[in-house]
Amino acid sequence: MAYNDAADNPDAARSHSKDVSISGKADLKEIDHFVDGDGPEPTEHELDTLRRVPDKVPWICFTVAFVELCERFAYYGTTIVLTNFVQQPLPKGSTTGNDPRSDGQPGALGKGQRASQGMVLCYLADTKWGKMRTIQYSIALAMFGHVILIVSALPPVIQNPDGALGCLAIGLLIFGAGVGGFKPNISPLMVEQLKYTKMRVVERSGEKIILDPALTTQRVFMYFYLCINIGSIVGQVTMVYAERYVGFWLSFTLPTVMFCFCPLVLGVFHKRYVHHPPTESVLGNAVKLIKFACKGKISWNPRRTTRNLGSPAFWNDVKPSNVANKPKWMTFDDAWVDQVARGTKACLVFAYYPLFWLAYNQIDGNLTSQAATLELHGVPNDLINNLNPLGIVIMIPILDLIVYPFLRFLKIRFSPLRRMASGFFIATCAMIWAAVVQHFIYTKGDCGKFMNTCPTPAPINVWVQAGSYVLVGLSEIMASITGLEYSYTKAPANMRGLVFGFYHFTSAVSAALGQAFVSVSEDPLLVWNYTIVAIIAFCGGVVFWLTFRGLDKQEEQMNMIKESEYRGRARQAVDAKVLDEEMKA
Repeated sequence: MAYNDAADNPDAARSHSKDVSISGKADLKEIDHFVDGDGPEPTEHELDTLRRVPDKVPWICFTVAFVELCERFAYYGTTIVLTNFVQQPLPKGSTTGNDPRSDGQPGALGKGQRASQGMVLCYLADTKWGKMRTIQYSIALAMFGHVILIVSALPPVIQNPDGALGCLAIGLLIFGAGVGGFKPNISPLMVEQLKYTKMRVVERSGEKIILDPALTTQRVFMYFYLCINIGSIVGQVTMVYAERYVGFWLSFTLPTVMFCFCPLVLGVFHKRYVHHPPTESVLGNAVKLIKFACKGKISWNPRRTTRNLGSPAFWNDVKPSNVANKPKWMTFDDAWVDQVARGTKACLVFAYYPLFWLAYNQIDGNLTSQAATLELHGVPNDLINNLNPLGIVIMIPILDLIVYPFLRFLKIRFSPLRRMASGFFIATCAMIWAAVVQHFIYTKGDCGKFMNTCPTPAPINVWVQAGSYVLVGLSEIMASITGLEYSYTKAPANMRGLVFGFYHFTSAVSAALGQAFVSVSEDPLLVWNYTIVAIIAFCGGVVFWLTFRGLDKQEEQMNMIKESEYRGRARQAVDAKVLDEEMKA
């Protein structure tokens, strides 16, 4: 059973927005064909015997998904051309970086391959501003960054590569800060629009089934990711042709225009969204709780410390019902301690994710550069990586509508942690594919192991890269989408933004780790680059599963943790105000 969201609790505070969970004739057609409805919670016997299916998804969720689609169009449409903008030189006779020849290579700054390589806002979303306001501020920040990027690509500016690179760096810094605040908060906002958070037994076509909110959450995140990749495909395809036939200024301008739809849609549907007020004291109390639990448990003996921290008593001993002399800050209940414990375990799970992102990040730079050394046959080198989002768009409906239901029918438990581990191993296969392709580039190319500076490409069709991109896409579905799902279902309801932020922070850690591979990210060492990353991803997957296979057995139990009534000072104050207004009415 998924734990209760405040949206399902009649005592929990909502904004003055309308309740979007009520179906009406104006509702859009749902992606789910199952009938929604109220029903009793399942018994233990029903949990073991009845078929589980996802609930239907409220139409308001798809407005948030469209906002993410626009933001991803802007993000990927911008970043897809950065490698060529920085790495490749300005084509002869061009002032905008365009090169419309069939085998032409757009470029601007000519700085080489090496040069092409926000937890705070999540805290503010949970404690000060709330998700919606944080998203709005982040959009404004990212918009400013987009404008600076346009300036860096103007024809008079790119005539001075050093000045353009400095302008680009400032724009990317501001743009990245905005994305850092937007990304961890938009997906929780979408899932918070779901009405039901408890399992319910309903009858459909004469069959009793369980509507499982965990499966509903899984479905929401999968289609959320589908929208991400639709935006990615459209953004990347259009921008690579914009850079080739017009110039980089257009490939930075069009994403900015698309990004303008984000505040527009959020503004139009603002009153339809479920909003949760921020909570001032929850994060502080969580930190104090963890420190309190660690007292007397830390030893100079690492083995003893590990045993103490992993013991069930670690959290049970600090539950308010078990503490005789409670500190003043201990104003929460036992259920909230269980939720913090669950969220802490989720963060530990994500600690291995930088090893996965290390493999995933190869598609953003090195594989694009690899494509430039192959026979393009009129295809821009940075268009090939659209096979990654295209594969995801195709595979998500297949997995959601065919593969996952079939596994449930066979009683095969493909839990979140198992999907995550699978993602590591599939990413390993993708890197092995890339290493083999790179080996043949060096073997067949005229310039041997220095193909990045070779005037002629290797006699290999660029579409040979398809395997790497499709495998990386499948690994994303297994690891990345499941990571979003795990963040939401395991975090305390009033700390979701922070846990999402930690999940996305692992990607930033991976980017920092990637700097260690800069020295092997160029000729003649690129085969070693892909091979080492493959080994790291494989070892990461093995250690990940060995570490958390015990936690995997507790998945159902963790999802059934009781919802806490503790919501923090700010939320409690709002609750009291809402209750007072309702009493007066």
